[in-house]
Amino acid sequence: MALKFELVTPARLERTADVHMVTVPGAEGDFSVLEGHAPFMATLRNGPLTIYATAGAEPEVIEVEGGFAEVNEVGLTVLAEHIAG
Repeated sequence: MALKFELVTPARLERTADVHMVTVPGAEGDFSVLEGHAPFMATLRNGPLTIYATAGAEPEVIEVEGGFAEVNEVGLTVLAEHIAG
């Protein structure tokens, strides 16, 4: 099963994909989300958002600045104030 992942900024939807895992830079520390994760919300600190398309794949890293993440029954949504690049 895949994790439904969306990365959104105030300007637009930056990315939507089915992925294996995402590691998020939470304000209280990094956390990883897989499909079926328990629902919760967290604020973000500036840092790397690491996306693994499949198990064992080389990760894609996107630098995010501020925002929050929501995990729900649908998947993971990261609402970033700004992304690098």
